[in-house]
Amino acid sequence: MNGTLHKLDIMGRYDSNFREPPWVMGSPKEVMNWVEASNPSKKDDEDKSSEKKYLKNLHIKFDFDVKQKEIDSSCMLCNLVGLKKIEEDFEIFPTAELILRGLAKAKFRNTAKIVVDNKVLYEHPEDKSDLRDTIDRINEFSEEVSQAKNLEITAILDDVEDATAVIKIKKIHSKKEHSVEIQIKGKIRKDIYYTFRNYLDEKIGLKE
Repeated sequence: MNGTLHKLDIMGRYDSNFREPPWVMGSPKEVMNWVEASNPSKKDDEDKSSEKKYLKNLHIKFDFDVKQKEIDSSCMLCNLVGLKKIEEDFEIFPTAELILRGLAKAKFRNTAKIVVDNKVLYEHPEDKSDLRDTIDRINEFSEEVSQAKNLEITAILDDVEDATAVIKIKKIHSKKEHSVEIQIKGKIRKDIYYTFRNYLDEKIGLKE
């Protein structure tokens, strides 16, 4: 009798839409469902928070505030559709060094490849920690890089996530293109990305 009165008393207190604690009258499964409904798991919030900490497949493009010289072309169609080429007055070698240092600060560790004017100067994707060594030895490539019109560097992030950065620096390019294009393929943590961006902003003056 007392048990019945106790149950009715609880139901009377929580009349309306309140969902009763199932241990008053339910099974273990109902108990867990009630706990989840009353105090939702933090797992979903943690998953969403984790997703917000990462960025995917980024593409950075920028130009330098330097003199430009148009390159004469016999291609009339190129001139009409805006593919006429220009040459920019900046040095590729120091630009490449700064970008490599920025990648090193952002925990990229492997210089997979360096290509100058379509010629491979360096290619060691299997070496997982050579980026800083490449920076220290970059003077070995200084002559080739300084005389280059186009440079491409591929670097790999040594982190829990798999990301590859492809940096293209072009003294000669079409008017529609940019002097520097950096593609980060894969997923990268926001803090790592902004470490890299802040370094470029500080050293090169990169802005949104």
